[in-house]
Amino acid sequence: MTATIENIKDKFTDLVGEDIVITVEAGRRKTTTHKGKLTETYPAVFVVELNNCEDSYERVSYSYADVLTKAIEIDFPDQPHVASAEDETIEE
Repeated sequence: MTATIENIKDKFTDLVGEDIVITVEAGRRKTTTHKGKLTETYPAVFVVELNNCEDSYERVSYSYADVLTKAIEIDFPDQPHVASAEDETIEE
């Protein structure tokens, strides 16, 4: 089965409460990494509560389309393997 927004949302809903690492392109060959917990999922976005509050914000949200289009990279360090859009298939 190919990766779809619905498949990604379902997988993230199952992983609420898990640690997550998000890497975002900040432009001009720069990346920003956020570490935190996946706290909520909604129909179009998911919310991450950040561990390090050195930034001016404590929570960030991203759309499932960001994951599908590889605009952000997601890693769940406590999970052996969570399929992502780059895997092209979602493991059941």
